[in-house]
Amino acid sequence: MDTLLTADFWIGIFKIIWIDVILSGDNAVVIALAARALPPEQQRKAILWGCGFAIALRVALTVVAAQLMQLPLLEILGGCLLLWIGVGLLQGEAPSTTSTHTPHHHAGMFTAIRTILLADLVMCLDNVIAVAATAQGDMVLLVFGLALSIPLVLFGSTLMIRLMERFPWIVLVGAALIGWVAGETIVNDQLLLGVSQQYPALKYIAAVCGAALVLAVGQRLRQREPSATD
Repeated sequence: MDTLLTADFWIGIFKIIWIDVILSGDNAVVIALAARALPPEQQRKAILWGCGFAIALRVALTVVAAQLMQLPLLEILGGCLLLWIGVGLLQGEAPSTTSTHTPHHHAGMFTAIRTILLADLVMCLDNVIAVAATAQGDMVLLVFGLALSIPLVLFGSTLMIRLMERFPWIVLVGAALIGWVAGETIVNDQLLLGVSQQYPALKYIAAVCGAALVLAVGQRLRQREPSATD
């Protein structure tokens, strides 16, 4: 109880709120992109299940996140996975969603949940590490940080879906964001740490290249899609 009365505790609370607000945004974008093509009832289920599994994943990763980030090639593989996810999400904007067959709806929902989990596995590491570092072993702060990320991601993804429906260009921005994070993730790998520290601009170059790659490949595949389905 004494912990709750200290200035350090409330400063830690403020830091964690700020970290969660900043770093939960990209996760919300991924969830929105993955679920946007589903019918409304399927959207809600995909968001709830995807967020539920993602939060459980964050709890598990909290214990081992710092150790995982030290493994060479892990972030390179994670960044490549994000590039693949970004292209797939952008390509998936134009598929036919007019079918009312239940099996397709269920398959679409499970695909969305799988995409959410794969992306969150890569993208939540920075959030988990930042919160764990801020908490500095204080379990109250750690639990608070993890709990706070739940409503932020839930409400953020729901809002993003509504915005994407109203402003379709946001889909391109979201896909570019995933590519941007992928580029940053690849450069942050332990194998490239010395190079990235020597050339700080490399992080931004890789991020721009990642965003451009997702947009270019995704758009190219979308252009080929009508001819394949006609």
